[in-house]
Formats: sequence, C-alpha cells, structure tokens
Amino acid sequence: MIPKIRRGSRTHGLLAYLYGPGKRDEHTDPHLVGSWDGFAPDPGRDAGADTDPKAVMTRLAAALDLRVKQAGTTAPAQHVWHCSVRTDPGDRTLTDAEWNTIARRLVHAVNLAPEGDLDGCRWVAVRHADDHIHILATMVRGDLRRPRMNYDFKKAQAECRRIEKEMGLRRLKPGDGTAAKNPTSAERWKAERTGRAETPRESLREAVRQAVAGAATEAEFFDRLREAGLRVKLRHAPSGDVLGYNVALPGDRNASKEPVWFAGSTLALDLSLPRIRCRLTDDLAAPRTGTSRTDRFAPARTRRDAAATAERATALLDEGGDEAAAQLVGAGELLDALAQTSPAATRAELRDAARAFERATRSHVRAENADILALRSAARGIVHSGTALGRGEDGGATAMVLSTLVLLTLAAARWHSARGHAQQAAASRQAAEHLRAAYRHSAATPLRTMRERAQVLPEPERRRHEATIRAALGEPDTRADHRTGTTERFDALAVTLAEAEKAGHNPKALLEEAVDRRELETARDTDAVLVWRIRRLADLPALPGGTGKPKADTNPNKQAPGRPATYTATPAPTRPTTDPRRPAPRR
Repeated sequence: MIPKIRRGSRTHGLLAYLYGPGKRDEHTDPHLVGSWDGFAPDPGRDAGADTDPKAVMTRLAAALDLRVKQAGTTAPAQHVWHCSVRTDPGDRTLTDAEWNTIARRLVHAVNLAPEGDLDGCRWVAVRHADDHIHILATMVRGDLRRPRMNYDFKKAQAECRRIEKEMGLRRLKPGDGTAAKNPTSAERWKAERTGRAETPRESLREAVRQAVAGAATEAEFFDRLREAGLRVKLRHAPSGDVLGYNVALPGDRNASKEPVWFAGSTLALDLSLPRIRCRLTDDLAAPRTGTSRTDRFAPARTRRDAAATAERATALLDEGGDEAAAQLVGAGELLDALAQTSPAATRAELRDAARAFERATRSHVRAENADILALRSAARGIVHSGTALGRGEDGGATAMVLSTLVLLTLAAARWHSARGHAQQAAASRQAAEHLRAAYRHSAATPLRTMRERAQVLPEPERRRHEATIRAALGEPDTRADHRTGTTERFDALAVTLAEAEKAGHNPKALLEEAVDRRELETARDTDAVLVWRIRRLADLPALPGGTGKPKADTNPNKQAPGRPATYTATPAPTRPTTDPRRPAPRR
C-alpha cells in the first residue's frame, strides 16, 4: 500500500478533479467513503434529478474551507493536504468500509484528525476506482490553529505498513529515505504520450550512472555525458568554479519549447557533483607497470581481473563490517560498466541487474570511498575494453565475472538484511536473479566446451580427478564397477583440474581451497561455481585453450585492429600467503 502526499491551495479545484472523469477517463463512480463527521455532502451520491452535482460540490468545498476562512491571514497558503493511497495490483478489492477505516487511521497517524479530538481538521476520502482512494483535508483545526504535522510522509508510510499486516495485504519493504525520486505521474503520462518506454528522469539517471562508472576525472565524466548524447549545462560560481551540472535528453522540451533540465542531485542524491567528486581519482588513469594499453583493455582480460576484484569485495561484505558499504558503490559501477559493454544477448538482463542494484548502493551507512579504487579500476577497464564478444575467451570471461557477481549481490543482500535495510536487501536479491539469467546464457557455451575437452582426457586421468572431486565434496563413489568409466557430471571440473595440474598446481590442494573459500550450500550448480573459482585461483584462461597473459615476445602492435592482445592468464590477484595448501606454480 503506497501513500502519496502533496500540498495545494485550491479545495474546490481538487474536488472537481476527484469527481471528474480523470485525465484518461479512469474515474468510475466517484463517491465518499469517509469524512470528518460522517455527514459530509457527497457530490457522487447526493446529487439527483433535482440537485446539481456542481452545487453539492460547492457545498462540500465550503464546508471543508470553513475554518480556513475563519482563520483568515493566519491560515497557511498551502492549506490543502492531499494523500492518495493505492493497494498493490495483486491485493483483493477492499470495501468502502475498509477504505473508511484506512482513511481514519491515516489522518490520525499524521495528526490531522486524532481519534476523539473534536477540534481535528476537516477531511473527506473519495473513491473513484477499486484500488485507491484520495484523502483531502484542510489544515486548520477547530481552534483555528495549524496541526503539527512533522514527518507526515514517514508517519503515513509506517501506518500503511501496519495496515498491510492487519488486513492481509501485500507488505511492502519499509524505506529509509535514501531511494532515488520516482517519476511523477505527469512525467509518466508525458512519456506515454511521446512513445517513450521510460521517463526522461529514468533514462538520464541510468546514463549518468554509466558515465561515472570508472571515470577518472571530472572532465572525463562530463565528456562521457556528452558522448552519450545528453545535453549538459554546468553551473558556475562567480569565481568560475563548477558548482553543479544539469542534464537533459535531446528533444525533451516543456510547453515553452525549452529543454527539461534535471540536476544530478534530483536524479539521485549520490549523483550530485560533490558526491561524484568524492569517487573520482586520477589514480585510475595511471597505466599498470609493464602492461601495454592493448593488454590492459582487452575484454577478456578486464573481465577476469574484475572477477578477482569482485571476489575480494564479496569477502569484505561477508565480514559484515560497516566499512564494506563502499564496496556496494564500487559493485554498482562494475555492473553499470558490464551493462554498457555486454553482448546483445545478455545486455537487457545486465541493465535490469544494474538498475535493481542501484537501490542497494545507497543507505545511511557511510564508508571511505578510497576502499573502492580496485572496483572502480575494474569498471574503467571494462568500459575502455569495449563490447565483448559473446563467444570464445570473451564469453568465458564474461561467465566468470557474472558467476562472481551473483555471489557478491547475495552477500550484499545478507549485509543489508543484517542492518534492517529491507528495500536494499530486496534489490540485491532481484539483481542476483537477473545476473543468474545472464550467467546461464553466457556460461552455456564455455561449460559445453569444457565438457567436450574432457572427453579427450585419458580415462585413468579423468577417473583420478573425479575421485579427487568426490573426496573434496564428501560424496561417495556410487559406481559399482570403477572400470565402467567416469560420470559426465564432473567433466568441466575435471578438465579444469587437468589444466591446473599442467600449469604446475596441486589439483587436490587447489580444489580443497576452492571448496573452503566460501560455502556452497546456496549454489544452484556447485560444479560450475567450483570451475570458475579454480580458474581464478589458478590464473587459468576462462576457456580451455583460450588466451591468457602476454608471452614475453608478444608485440601488441602486431595485433589486428580492434582485437585483444594474446595472453595466457590473468595476473594473480592479491591473495593471503597463509594458506599452506597451495603450492607455488612452476616457472
């Protein structure tokens, strides 16, 4: 149940709208379901052959405004309090008596008309559709004083949560005031009239988020906005310093044919220029030592680096400290970067995941943004690498990073749940579902390739790796006769262990480390999760036979234009050195 509160100054004008046909003929059978005394005139039911509905409406408006006129100049200029209350589309249809109860509880909760207070403000509740009512109240009490209505929106929200529980309606998640502002009804209707799939506010918010993802400097951020096709207007102080910015969609104009500008802070609080400046750092623009630009920004390479970085962020979230809040901001940038550069087949799911997770990046918990340099660097690398191919090493690396991001978003959901952030936790879980869908599409071909490669392994080697896998997972060998061959379930994992062994690792120790690194009970495909973990731990290419880090004699200048440089494995991520089970790779 969603309350929406506004203030106004025209009692009769609002009544004319509530009892009219609506802006799109959506008003049917408008009538009162409640009033301050239960005897207010009802233009929807009291009018008849001998009574003009307009005359009844005028009487009702005069009754509501009586105390406003008596108060004279002491009455507030915006004396009309208007609250619409809507149920969820899946809720049952409430009766008029139930809506009357809801209206009375809300005007009591916000202190307009406390129960039993004879001097409470005058109000009416009008129903003109099955799923919602409108409460109109005039904010002058019987003693001609103004009601104390501090935090009326929060009080109305809290009362709606209690009503949902008591009436068996869908229970919405309580907010904490950190969500981005939703589009107004006028913005939605305008988008519908102009044939837009979404409102300009939503399109601009996504475009600004993507522009800031991995940006190193303020100038680069503004350049990305312009490259995205947005109109950008900077606000300057008398000294010439930039104070803020406004953006507009090309072609989006108001009735005066002027562009409709949105300040960054009105799109979302964390998109204001001061907040963005806190995230920008020139350190992102510095190239890595000994790494060519071609190597650094190859799509597969940047995605494997991002997988390792996201795994470290997941570990920080699992620790549960407040300092992990910054990781959520960096993870949001990483998702925005992937949404921009993903193949067409997964782009829609990744955009939905980034949009959902955007809510999870904001809460009242504050942390130092310096902690997200690694995640922002990974996002920058992905943006500069361009669109990844949906096949080959690019496809495998995309599956690898998506597998890790599913874990990260689930860790974010647990982190928020532990702090009572219901909306953020729900958004994290929603993002995880979109990421799972994108992962299933991306991982299908790489995993199939690994299973096919397993068929050429000698049977004794496959049997040996399968025994190692079963022992690590605590699964008994159910085959009655070991000479009948191996099962196909562990093929992708077996070929991964074979590659790791060839690279100089101990397969048993590596597998045990992957199993112990994080719980597997919540994994929908344990074997696939272990495949990607081992490939990250052992610095293996994302696809068997794929390319990894550059060979010593590789000349990046010889690469074909637009193609990634040849390499055989990602650089090893920073790892604890206290695990004795992992041997050093042979050189």
